[in-house]
Amino acid sequence: MTMSTNNPGLTRTPLRRFLDYAVLSVLAFIFALPVLYLFLGSLKPSDEVLNGLSGFLPTHLSFDNYTAVLDSLNSDSTGYFWRFMGVSLLVAFVVVTGGLFVNSMAAYGLSRLKWRGRNAVFSLVLLLMLVPFESVAVPLFYMFNDQRNTLYILALPFIANAFSVYQFHTFFRSIPPSIEEAARIDGAGPWRTFFAIIVPMSKPAFASVAILTFLIQWGSFLWPVLMVSDPSVRPLPLEMSVFQAQLPPDWGQILAFGVLLVLPVLVVFAFFQRWFVQGVASSAVKG
Repeated sequence: MTMSTNNPGLTRTPLRRFLDYAVLSVLAFIFALPVLYLFLGSLKPSDEVLNGLSGFLPTHLSFDNYTAVLDSLNSDSTGYFWRFMGVSLLVAFVVVTGGLFVNSMAAYGLSRLKWRGRNAVFSLVLLLMLVPFESVAVPLFYMFNDQRNTLYILALPFIANAFSVYQFHTFFRSIPPSIEEAARIDGAGPWRTFFAIIVPMSKPAFASVAILTFLIQWGSFLWPVLMVSDPSVRPLPLEMSVFQAQLPPDWGQILAFGVLLVLPVLVVFAFFQRWFVQGVASSAVKG
């Protein structure tokens, strides 16, 4: 069976395609300007960073700002940059991996298994999506006050996430029930069905949740401010706020610090990009 291409709504003229790509290119360039300014500014002397549009000119470029940042954060009194980076990576890794396991299993139970009260629990999950973390941060602070300045307390409140459960739930609901019925006929239980069939089929969903979770956790600031006073367990975003508060501010070094903060996010996105795009595209089609 072939699809007719005579419908003008399904085809685009060369002029229409050119205009679409031109508009998208302009928008992409506009959104990329702050990132470009960040990278160029990190390679410039501090007195040339805040020069308006001239900051985009590639003049007097060097890696001196990066060297200065790493040298200034390389002692017991100031802390060590790579330790701050390691803390952030470790906490993000625990939140992402733990969240993928916990939230995907919760979503599977809510979307594919039949049990009394399932709809009520899922309604509660939807309600939790409306509760901002800022509204529960202070109660959590008093609840875990005795656990301050520990690594696991930076990750514990963020492993279970209502929005991640909802993302997995939406994707799992699109999987044909006949696949699970065939697995049950072959003798597979819920655990084997989930890990051997559902998980391999849900790579786009796992990639999407992993990227969004890592992005949110990597930029987490409020919770570390409340729970961390020891520099040895200080994550990178909190250290950047301390670094840029030094007087007088060296904007070249601050932007270099910003680039070092952004790079892990770009690496994670590049690694999961293919599955992330598939997940977004499939969600759009199914939605």
